[in-house]
This record gives sequence, C-alpha cells and structure tokens, in this order.
Amino acid sequence: MEYSTKAIHGQVDDTGKGAVTYPVYLTSTFLQEDVEQFGEFIYSRSANPTRATLERQVADLEGAKYALATSTGMAATAIAFELLNSGDSILLSDNVYGGTWQFVNELFESRNLSYELVADFNQYDFSQVSENVKAIFLETPTNPLLHVTDLKQVIQRAKAQGLLVIVDNTFMTSYLQRPLDFGADIVVYSATKYYAGHSDILAGLVVTNREDLYPRLKVAHKLLGAILSPFDAFLLSRGIKTLPLRLEKHQENAQLVAEYLNQQEGVQVFYTGLPDHPGHAIQEGQASGHGGVLSFLLDEEVYELDIFVQSLTLFGFAVSLGGVESLICRPATMTHESYSVALQESIGIRTNLLRLAVGIEASKDLIDDIKQAFEKAKR
Repeated sequence: MEYSTKAIHGQVDDTGKGAVTYPVYLTSTFLQEDVEQFGEFIYSRSANPTRATLERQVADLEGAKYALATSTGMAATAIAFELLNSGDSILLSDNVYGGTWQFVNELFESRNLSYELVADFNQYDFSQVSENVKAIFLETPTNPLLHVTDLKQVIQRAKAQGLLVIVDNTFMTSYLQRPLDFGADIVVYSATKYYAGHSDILAGLVVTNREDLYPRLKVAHKLLGAILSPFDAFLLSRGIKTLPLRLEKHQENAQLVAEYLNQQEGVQVFYTGLPDHPGHAIQEGQASGHGGVLSFLLDEEVYELDIFVQSLTLFGFAVSLGGVESLICRPATMTHESYSVALQESIGIRTNLLRLAVGIEASKDLIDDIKQAFEKAKR
C-alpha cells in the first residue's frame, strides 16, 4: 500500500458506529470489569484509545513496530535520553536543534552524563570512542545549516562499536526518509512540525523496532507524564492525512526559492536540493526529497538585514517550521540562542544567517515577496 493511502486509512473506527474519523476519547480514566480483570485502557496517562490508534498509524508509516506520541518534540528526545545510565556519554552532532543542545548542556552534568560534540559524523573515527560512550544522536539534514550525514555508513560504523543510534528526523518525516531502514535504533520527531503541519499543536514522536528498548521507552513515557493529549492526538492524525500532499508542495517551493536565492548577489544558500550542495548526492541516495527548510547567509555589505526581514509580507518572522505558512528566523538569536557565541562561530551560525521554512503558498508569490524585500534592503 502506498504511503499516501496509509496516511489516510491508517486509523479505523473500532466502536461499531462507522465513523470515518477516529473518535476523541476525552476521559481521564476507564471503567474496569472487576477487581482481578483489567482492560487495555485503565488511565489515560498510561494509554488512551485516540493516542494508541495514532501511534499505530505512525508506526505503520515509519516501518516500525512501535511508536509513542509525546507532548512535545523535546519530550520525545528526553525519553530517548532516559535510556542512558549514570556515567554514560553520547556523541552529539554539533549542529542540532537548539533545544537538544540546551538539554545536554544544562541537564546532563547533574545526571552524571556527558557528551562530545562531533562536527562531521561522516569523517568520525568510531573505533577511538571511550568505553563510556553508549550512543550517538544526530540530525540529517541538520538544523540550521543543512549538513547531511550518510546514514547507512555512519550507522553501520557506530553499531559496529555497539553504540545506540538515535536520529532526529523532523525535517524529513518518514515520507522522505526512514532512518530505521538504515539501522537506526530510535527515531524522534518534533511532530509539531511537518507531521501536524498547521502550527496549531505541540507534539512529538518516538519510534523504534527494538523489542528490548520499547518497554523502557514506554515506562519513561508513562512515568514522566510526557504524553500527547487525546485531542492533540486527533489533530496530529488529521494532519498526517495530508502530509504527502503538503510535503511535496513544501519542497517544490523550497527548491524554487533556493534556486532564486542562489542567483542573487550577496547570498550564500544552504539547501540540499541544489546540485552544488556538499551533501546533495548523499541526500539523493538516502531520501526521496530535500524538504522545505533552507538557510542562507545575507551579505550585510550588500543588504540591511533588519530591513530585509521587516519588508517581507508572506514570511512571518517566527521560530518553528513545517506549517503551511512560510516563516523566517535568525538562528543565532532565536532557535540556537542557547549556543555560546564562540560555538556558534565555530559551527557557522552567524548573525547574518537566516533560516526559511518554506510553506505551501504559490511559489511566485513567495519569490516576489523576497524580491521586493531585497529591493528595499539594498544598500
């Protein structure tokens, strides 16, 4: 069955009422048969029918055995990190979502955990890792500089050293890329973004095929209370039904915007869909598309950055991505403000770096909007 068909028919009403959408079970608790026999659903923090059917829908799309729906993307990441024990260390891509970096930078030490930043997993020598390193955490493409990690070879080399592999696949979703197919142990998402797709809920997902890891992840899900509410589970499932349509338009628009920007004076574009992007070939080999996010450096000797951003009318100045509307942000002071200035500079997150989350509006309107903003911002 094709992805788009699964996305629409992934939930089936089991109430006997014939509803074409799965009902929302807005209940905190469930009646039980007797003092000895308990049903599948007891208390909604442990399990809820609306959330459970969403999780089955997601697992099917991911090619996974198990999925957990969480209250936010950071909750999904936090649950994955609960697999680490005191004294453990992880390898972390130095170019990840700012919240992930802030988590390890501010919370790991008090938990007797440590981390090492890796600039490029493609070139990393896993044979040299110390015995306390237990896992790697990566994004591909990365946020916000769109670096690409070769999932097949990196996961193979990491697992040869017995390391757990966690991949944040938020930018791609399972529609464009399935890290589990390359051997990843756990995939996490901010489902707030493309999976939900309408900038109206916060949500996260954790997916895995590991029989041994799922019970531990499930316990953390329950005990941390990091669950997705029934109504948000309903909204997330609704968003999933149009995910293939939306992502196709997102990346069609992103490609056209990237090509336009790439032709402008004083602009350096980072988008894997451009043939001269260093990770273009790898991306083409492991994903079926390039997604809807790109970033670019704006030469401030050519343009006034503030005027450029303020002159945009269709690109809202805000964090986040994956909604139907187009957004622009400055990572250095918004999504990655928790990075030190020195770390930002070493990675390449400069104050003149802008990130575009390209929406599904008419591409001509988006390009015209950027064009008129350039004209107003030109020095």
